[in-house]
Amino acid sequence: MLRIGPYTLPNPFILAPMAGVSEMPFRVIAFQMGAALCPTELVSSQGLMRLNQRTLKYLRFDPEVERPYSLQLYGGDPEAMARAAVTGQQHGARIIDINMGCPVKKITKNGAGSALLCDPERAGLIVRGIREATGLPVTCKIRSGWDATQQNYLRMAEVLFDAGCAALAVHPRTRAQAYTGLADWRVIADLKQHFPDQVIIGNGDVKTCEDARRMLDTTGCDFVMIGRGALGNPWLFRELLGGPAPEPEERCEGVLRHFEAHLRFDGESLSGVRTFRKHLAWYGHGLRGAAAFRHEVNQLDSVEAVRDAVRRFFAAARVDPQGPGEEQDVDYRAALG
Repeated sequence: MLRIGPYTLPNPFILAPMAGVSEMPFRVIAFQMGAALCPTELVSSQGLMRLNQRTLKYLRFDPEVERPYSLQLYGGDPEAMARAAVTGQQHGARIIDINMGCPVKKITKNGAGSALLCDPERAGLIVRGIREATGLPVTCKIRSGWDATQQNYLRMAEVLFDAGCAALAVHPRTRAQAYTGLADWRVIADLKQHFPDQVIIGNGDVKTCEDARRMLDTTGCDFVMIGRGALGNPWLFRELLGGPAPEPEERCEGVLRHFEAHLRFDGESLSGVRTFRKHLAWYGHGLRGAAAFRHEVNQLDSVEAVRDAVRRFFAAARVDPQGPGEEQDVDYRAALG
């Protein structure tokens, strides 16, 4: 049985929490496509503690679809994290996820994200404090270590599970690697072998259905967390459960539905159009004419112009038989934490 805390999940496939992506509109789509759990993007504990209105915006969720609602927090102060978790609980969170893996300097310089890999005891205090303050299940996302000389994922796991962590996700790259090189799935397998009775979530370099299934088979992890593979392709979750890939008409309708939901979520049309451009690039990746489409929409500021461009491109879009172009043509890095 697939469980995280008191929650039974329908399958082992989880959407990764991604900055600027895992907002309510995309989480809802992923849930509807079959994702078992969709944590929010990382949310500042300091912002929540101060009830900052911009930060509170990230807490919006759909209670009819997002069951359970998992809120990812980041921060380095155990007391502030506990207080922020209480605020999150008051806004509907049923699982608190702690980001201990983000490599971005503006996060780590304040002792948050992957900086916690250098201080396992403080990481444990954060988990214990949130559990005591909220009574909610707490999950964590870590990396294999700070750098090649400090791969302390086993020590982190020991401390976090002792503190009451309900599930541990691991991205098997070090903080120094960021998103370069290959994810070392042996780290995931090693964690599961050392902690066979704990819930281990694998993450990293899962781009296709075959990757997800191979991670389950070769590492023994309980869940697979999918980030890059779901960008522009939420239908991946449906395919993992035996469903079909989208036909062009469905793809077009899905992109437009996401766009309209994104505009409502953003609340301001010009901002909404501009922040949706990255999604359009991801949706077009691997389709014929994607580069020209990406160039076109990056010049558009009008809602109706974007709708027209989406209808023209996606209604007839076919998978490029020569395969997608080089991945550096589409920037994924900003989303991956």
